[in-house]
Amino acid sequence: MTDSETVVAQVDARTAELAGNLDVLLGRIDAACRAVGREPGSVRLLPVTKFFPAADVAILYGLGCREFGESREQEATAKVAELGERPDIRWHMIGRLQRNKARVVARWAHTVHSVDSERLATALDKGALAALEAGERIEPLRVLLQVSLDEDPERGGATTNDLDRLADQVAAAKGLQLGGLMAIPPLDAEPHSAFARLATLHTRLLAGHPSATELSAGMSGDLESAIEHGSTVVRVGTALMGARPITSG
Repeated sequence: MTDSETVVAQVDARTAELAGNLDVLLGRIDAACRAVGREPGSVRLLPVTKFFPAADVAILYGLGCREFGESREQEATAKVAELGERPDIRWHMIGRLQRNKARVVARWAHTVHSVDSERLATALDKGALAALEAGERIEPLRVLLQVSLDEDPERGGATTNDLDRLADQVAAAKGLQLGGLMAIPPLDAEPHSAFARLATLHTRLLAGHPSATELSAGMSGDLESAIEHGSTVVRVGTALMGARPITSG
């Protein structure tokens, strides 16, 4: 077998693997929706492609996926450049974001899931406005407020006491659009109770900001519980992509 034939065989094998995983995962999501009386298709899948090559994103794009989640600015920016000829891709920054990366992320991100402080919101607003002025984006940057369900600032997320003030700031920012909430259950928490609390916080947010309908919750191991409690988008890596090919270091 020639080198080119080997590459083709590897791509074909990876395509078959991802297609199979995608079918199973979409089936899980639809089954979870039906189990709680929600319409199949009402919950979106966000493939988490961090640590995986742009080639995998291209395969998933060919399988119909259009939204992809990344957590490291440098890695994501490189993938955006490599796959830039596909203008209908919507890139999501799902990881914790440093303020000094906000301007770069604001150039390519459709949604940032991890806004948890007024200072980060201000930095993203400035970055989004600059990108709009430069023609690098055509609409405000959509952001989700990451809320801490255990009030531990080390793990990221705004405290529940700060949530309303942060929501008001984002809603008033000209470069931003308030999309909703995101949360990650505490490591030692039972998912059902954590997502129930998140649903209560989302209801509170909607009372003041009725257009903030997105609820980003649920991953490979707990997506059924998240869907039961109103998740509108589940962020899935391992169940779709398999084991990480490189480390996070």
